[in-house]
Amino acid sequence: MTMTTGQSLVFFGLIAAVTLLTRALPFLLFPEHRAIPRYLRYLGTVLPAAVIGLLVVFCLKDIQPAQAPYGLPELLSVAAVAALHLWKKNTLLSIGAGTALYMVLVQAVFH
Repeated sequence: MTMTTGQSLVFFGLIAAVTLLTRALPFLLFPEHRAIPRYLRYLGTVLPAAVIGLLVVFCLKDIQPAQAPYGLPELLSVAAVAALHLWKKNTLLSIGAGTALYMVLVQAVFH
């Protein structure tokens, strides 16, 4: 579908406005002088771990243990992420290195 110039301007203007609103809304709802509600503080502590768990399940859901390569690229990458994180305590490094290892394994080793 092709959009006219006006439609494109409206489309991208709405995207920019919604993005700005989602960035500004927490500061408008919870100014510096007001305490953050307890349930939001609770969600802030439990949701990061829940999201990581969900991502792990999502990444490993298509492993077929009865079919080559038997999930080896995924399991090796998960082991590398866990080992790197325990060693360096750097989330970006461990996830980045695990992703790079996975890509090398599926593109060059287990293709």
